[in-house]
Amino acid sequence: MRVDEAIADVTVIDRAEIERSEGQSLIELLAREPGIQFSSSGGLGKTGSLFLRGHESRHTLLLIDGVRVGSATAGTPSIDNLPLDSIDRIEIVRGPLSSLYGSDAVGGVIQIFTRRGQEGFHPNAHAAVGSHRYGRLGGGAAFGDGRFDGAVQVQTLDTDGFSATNARVPFGNFNPDRDGFEQNAANLRLGTKLGESWRIEGLLLESRGKVQYDDGPGADSRARLRTAVQSLQAGGRVLDGWHTKLLAAHSVDSYDTVATANPFYDLGVIETSQKQFTWENTFATPLGTALALLERLDQDVSRPAAPFALGDRRIDAVALGLSGSAADHSWQASVRNDRNSQFGNQTTGSMGWGYAFTPAWSVGASYGTSFVAPSFNQLYYPGFGNPDLKPEEGRHAELSLAWRSGVHAVRAAWFDSRIRSFISSGPAPVNIPRTRIDGVTLSYEGRWRDFVFGASLDRIDPRNETHGASYGKQLPRRSEVAFKTHVDWIRGPWSLGATWAAYSDRFDDAANARPLPGYGTVDLRADWRFTRDWSVGARLNNVGDKAYETAFGYDQPRREAFLVVRYEPR
Repeated sequence: MRVDEAIADVTVIDRAEIERSEGQSLIELLAREPGIQFSSSGGLGKTGSLFLRGHESRHTLLLIDGVRVGSATAGTPSIDNLPLDSIDRIEIVRGPLSSLYGSDAVGGVIQIFTRRGQEGFHPNAHAAVGSHRYGRLGGGAAFGDGRFDGAVQVQTLDTDGFSATNARVPFGNFNPDRDGFEQNAANLRLGTKLGESWRIEGLLLESRGKVQYDDGPGADSRARLRTAVQSLQAGGRVLDGWHTKLLAAHSVDSYDTVATANPFYDLGVIETSQKQFTWENTFATPLGTALALLERLDQDVSRPAAPFALGDRRIDAVALGLSGSAADHSWQASVRNDRNSQFGNQTTGSMGWGYAFTPAWSVGASYGTSFVAPSFNQLYYPGFGNPDLKPEEGRHAELSLAWRSGVHAVRAAWFDSRIRSFISSGPAPVNIPRTRIDGVTLSYEGRWRDFVFGASLDRIDPRNETHGASYGKQLPRRSEVAFKTHVDWIRGPWSLGATWAAYSDRFDDAANARPLPGYGTVDLRADWRFTRDWSVGARLNNVGDKAYETAFGYDQPRREAFLVVRYEPR
């Protein structure tokens, strides 16, 4: 549906915005958006966490063209090794979506759509250089003849990086060497029409990385990363008002420890393999569009040395949904049941209502429930896990007010999430009886003459509400206040822009004993299309050379400069 017709808070990141993020990771790109914060253990390729509306990273579901991609061992989305060159657009939906997607979709869903075919032949290529001996080359093409279409894209990236840690890092992990990252990635998407209304499409995506990191002196600690997706889907009209789609997919998240300074870490591969089978049907009804969904998800995990006590689980799910509108009212509702081979049946539901009381003003309200199954590490990792953990269960409410007039849009959203059996972080995790995350997000997007503006303000209150030593403590690595704004001036072949982001203090631990100071960064950018097909761009990130941490003792990029040349015939 159109973004302005959705009751949920939705953001779309297009290809142009992705290209403006040269030198930054996917997690940094996502963190520019309202309601999203992040922490990272260094630069490109290092382990990072997303906090969508103040929720844990494992509370965000990542999809690539409808396929689940993540680590069932860590329980988090696979965001550290995805190539930006392969992405056409990113859609972010905030709020509980377990009633459509099952486990993990608590704070929201991030869906990545890869590049797809176009009529004709449209090649592209680019080369970029930058600080820390950064280099990136890539290219590809989109093509199609009306019945058959496809897109192919390749990318290679290499940077020497900087030291991921400083002397403050816990557990003696400091090692003052450079921690670089290499990545080679490719994707292929092919589709064809079958008759007048049916289409079959296949996707292959493969990204392999080599990352250096710090876990103590005495070794050049490094690992190999692999992220892979293969999918085949077919869909079309069965009868008037009835459309169906079948999806069979496989995704892999792999982390291969090649060298480590930590004697307690095992060398070898820890891997998640997910097989997904989905049958989705939509029906036109007098009350709107109805959805009927059947899904099977098989998760298999492995680790070096001794295997997990249990290394697989199966989830069978059925979901029903309805979305519609009449006059000035709109509604959305869904219910889903997941039968998990480890934890039995889990049923979640949600309801949403919207009302446009003038052509420009509208209000919305929604309520939903969620659940998150513990990860395999949380359950079974030797010396770390707790096999008695229970799934988390949440109840979530949201109220919103929106104003839209022409190219200007303002939205205010209040949200309140209450989670029972919240799983604590760190070794020997336990179920915390109650936590609560509530907050407000204000956002604006608009244009004035040659200027494009955007701004957001987040005020969240992520708290442990269980009586005890940590009662009232702020959940780790989340700022209570975040402000972000950007402006771009576009005229003819020229574009100039700036982004400013500022975050208040946060804490690195559940006891709030290790503070992380607030910080702000400014990024500048300029682009010039000097011929019809060629353009050049310059980026200066962290202009003020700000030293800051999003995880205690782990460095973030200081001032960095990048230059990129692009070829894209029009």
